[in-house]
Amino acid sequence: MRLLHTMLRVGNLDNSIEFYTHVLGMKVLRRQEHPGGGFTLAFVGYQAEDEGTVIELTHNWDTSSYDIGNGYGHIAVEVEDAYAACVAVKERGGVITREAGPMKHGTTIIAFAQDPDGYKVELIQRKEDK
Repeated sequence: MRLLHTMLRVGNLDNSIEFYTHVLGMKVLRRQEHPGGGFTLAFVGYQAEDEGTVIELTHNWDTSSYDIGNGYGHIAVEVEDAYAACVAVKERGGVITREAGPMKHGTTIIAFAQDPDGYKVELIQRKEDK
């Protein structure tokens, strides 16, 4: 068994694809239109689906926004340098909701970005090999 994808319902598919590809540097791996069901799926990620876990963006044509709820946490992305990643996200029009720095009660360097629908994306700085 392996983890395939995480699905997020998005209100504006074009805005979400722009964020995940342009701001975070992922690629659109595939897109599926389902006219009979009134929805579109777009799969984005850093690797091909057979090589790594991806994100499925689901756009229901008749819904422009969703409540995230209080049970959802975040998506985590490993980055070389969390400080530089924050600068890059902002330069590309993204929103940083927590600047890079050590996590509370720990030493891991983290930051948080927010996608157009309000989903949080944690940027975790890669630890140096010891």
